[in-house]
Amino acid sequence: MTDKFSTIEQVANHKINQSKLPDASEVVTSLLELEKCSRKAKTDYSLSDLLGCWSLRFITGTKKTRKRAGIVLGAGKFIPQWLKIQITYESAQQSTPNAGRVKNSVALSFLKLSLSGPVKFVPDKKILAFDFTSLELTVLGVKLYSGYLRRGLEAEANFHDQGLKDQAFFRYFLIKDNLIAARGRGGGLALWSREP
Repeated sequence: MTDKFSTIEQVANHKINQSKLPDASEVVTSLLELEKCSRKAKTDYSLSDLLGCWSLRFITGTKKTRKRAGIVLGAGKFIPQWLKIQITYESAQQSTPNAGRVKNSVALSFLKLSLSGPVKFVPDKKILAFDFTSLELTVLGVKLYSGYLRRGLEAEANFHDQGLKDQAFFRYFLIKDNLIAARGRGGGLALWSREP
């Protein structure tokens, strides 16, 4: 298990130490092994363990995307350093435990696109459900659009009343101070590292 975690740390820290990255299939194998160990572990997590800004480092895509992307996605893909994909979790300013907000942003040169919305963490399942209800588009630092997506206000109002079967979610199987890893509802794997 230590060996598998070391491979994952190498990927998560690749911007820091510029080390040679392991083979994508080795990363997938390590993630699968850590996911398997997580099912047996009785680790308690809460939304507070996820708070902060995280940069996406590695993805496998969903089963459907892998079929379509074929050789392009392969076993998995490292996120290139010129592409900044970040997810930020914040706690809610309300009495609802394990509720908060998410902001997912993609920055490419002068363009930045951000989606945000509510989240809820289900501790016993290690699941973080989310919905993107608003969008912000910035070009060269100038905000071109900021507002709700179609039916976003309604979706946000009803979010906490919906069951998991109706929501997008990540099932987190690895949460450490410097990195997190999860399987998405569609079956893809993802690995993020904490931004300083």
